[in-house]
Amino acid sequence: MMSRRSVALALTIAMLSGPAWSASGGAVKMYDTDNDGTLDLAEVKKAAAALFARLDPDHDGTLDARELRGRLTAKELAAADPDHDGTLTLDEYLAVVEQRFNAANPDADGTLDAKELKSRAGRALLRLLR
Repeated sequence: MMSRRSVALALTIAMLSGPAWSASGGAVKMYDTDNDGTLDLAEVKKAAAALFARLDPDHDGTLDARELRGRLTAKELAAADPDHDGTLTLDEYLAVVEQRFNAANPDADGTLDAKELKSRAGRALLRLLR
């Protein structure tokens, strides 16, 4: 019999390796609200803001390292935290999202396709959306 942790890990692996996250652009499909086959900054920020709200169970309007659940390293959190209070506000979180979006958009066309999301920078952005 599998433990709960093993079941959760197996489900996570299945979800991430299954068709929804394959080269077909599952992340694009998930967040592409205008169905144009790409993600623009507004779509990415909308998804990030929704995740921010889910990650803020105490509804204090900030995320600390625990609430971020490994989405940022301690060094990245410190760099994204201009007031050095150990937390990120929604605006601070969205600033990191925008930086990662821009890093994942080397052609500077304002949109990300499945190929760009599979890059190292694209995967770093997706960590902030899931």
